[in-house]
Amino acid sequence: FQAESEVAALNRKVQLIEEDLERSEERLATATTKLAEASQAADESSRMCKVLENRSQQDEERMDQLTNQLKEARLLAEDADNKSDEVSRKLAFVEDELEVAEDRVKGGDAKIMELEEELKVVGNSLKSLEVSEEKANQRVEEFKKQLKSLTVKLKEAEARAEYAEKTVKKLQKEVDRLEDELGINKDRYKSLADEMDSTFAELAGY
Repeated sequence: FQAESEVAALNRKVQLIEEDLERSEERLATATTKLAEASQAADESSRMCKVLENRSQQDEERMDQLTNQLKEARLLAEDADNKSDEVSRKLAFVEDELEVAEDRVKGGDAKIMELEEELKVVGNSLKSLEVSEEKANQRVEEFKKQLKSLTVKLKEAEARAEYAEKTVKKLQKEVDRLEDELGINKDRYKSLADEMDSTFAELAGY
């Protein structure tokens, strides 16, 4: 009976050892699984760190690029403003010249009318006083010369006025072009500012 008891005890001990081994294997399997999961999580974290580092570098490069574009847009806008001011000054000068030319034309018209009226009066006076034909012709020729001279001056004034009008139109086109260019630069500046605001918002979200 003693031998049977020892055998039974050994069997019991073996059974306990096997159960303990089974539990150890289960714990090992669980630990292995957790280790694999932890390793995978570490790899994922490392990958995300690299992605974030690359993205941060790209954002910094993008910010530098946007800063340079903003500086360029500001310079363009300032240059367009300066050109617009210069054209406005030239336009004001030409408008003054045109006004002077128009006044000269009006003055020339009035002088011609005055001479024509005086010529009529003189002609009537010559007829009524029966002045000699030679003297009358001399006075008429003199007035004709004056009239011709004033007509030439009037044409010159009209030519200057026409040139001034053409210059005004040309400068107005330049003003319109510069205003369009200024509007485009302002739109570019607004687009760049919006893009920078969006980039800053994305960076703030990180």
